[in-house]
Amino acid sequence: MARSQVIPDRQIFTSSGTWTKPGGAIWVLIQCQGGGGAGGGADTTAANQTSGGCGGSGGNYGESLVSAASLASTVAVTVGAGGTGVNNGTGNNGATSSFGSVVIAGGGVGGGLVSAGGTPSLTNGANPSGTLTADVGVPGAGGGAGGRLGTTGALGGVGGAAHLGGGGRGLGITTGVEAGAAGSLYGGGGGGAVNGPGSGSGNASVAGGAGAAGIVIVTSYFMA
Repeated sequence: MARSQVIPDRQIFTSSGTWTKPGGAIWVLIQCQGGGGAGGGADTTAANQTSGGCGGSGGNYGESLVSAASLASTVAVTVGAGGTGVNNGTGNNGATSSFGSVVIAGGGVGGGLVSAGGTPSLTNGANPSGTLTADVGVPGAGGGAGGRLGTTGALGGVGGAAHLGGGGRGLGITTGVEAGAAGSLYGGGGGGAVNGPGSGSGNASVAGGAGAAGIVIVTSYFMA
């Protein structure tokens, strides 16, 4: 005899809230994606100087399948925000996403920058870091390198990808300025900003790309 199909209950959180356990649930799949780190901002330049920001890392991802009986009737859910980009400085870190203390996925790390100058200099992007508590964990990818290409241009590092989101694109520039590209939902790291060769009094600083916010997905399964 074929079993009847029971549709799972799925609760998707794009902002922090409270999960309520459905009656009759047997198993619960918990998926948490941390927020992405922002890319580094580019420095203020004088004439014939350049500067570039490094990519922020993607947020961590974790998932666990647990018995519904092991969970309280309600559980606090935290959705981590993406890191914000800043002018002329290291991008802010992404925030942690969590389902109580059962699954915890840390946010990505903000990318740094290479200060203004006229000689070539590159710096690696942010390495993934942060808490990762889950049966299955996927650290966010590190950000790409950014910096100066002498007096001819600047490079903005690509943002690190997350399990549920892509990183902001990398940037190359030979003149002018461009803000870093934002990471993609959910949890992608932001790209670094670029400041190309300045003329006269140079160019103003510019912000790195924001990291993308995280998400928490909770799916409950029932006996057929």
